[in-house]
Amino acid sequence: MKLGIIIYTSQPETVYNAFRIGNFALKKGDSVKVFLLGEGVESLRLDSSEFKIKDQISFFQDGSGDILACGTCLDLRHTKGEDFCKYSNLADLYEIISESDKLLSF
Repeated sequence: MKLGIIIYTSQPETVYNAFRIGNFALKKGDSVKVFLLGEGVESLRLDSSEFKIKDQISFFQDGSGDILACGTCLDLRHTKGEDFCKYSNLADLYEIISESDKLLSF
């Protein structure tokens, strides 16, 4: 299955759980792409001892998951894409939506 995950929140527990389900799907053999939109581009900064988001992102990348981030959303926050994600655009988001068998949003 091709799974698309859109993360548009900056709530640490929600971001943590979004990557957990992505990692679970990768372990099941699914193809998974994550698109960070709006506040979701702040995901890496939300890491804490309670919600180890960096670890989840690392597991996700090690499992061949793709992470893309909205370039406009990054620009609005005066930041560039981190090493963990591809600076992207709405055309890429549309591609994820159109090619996914299932789409989750957080």
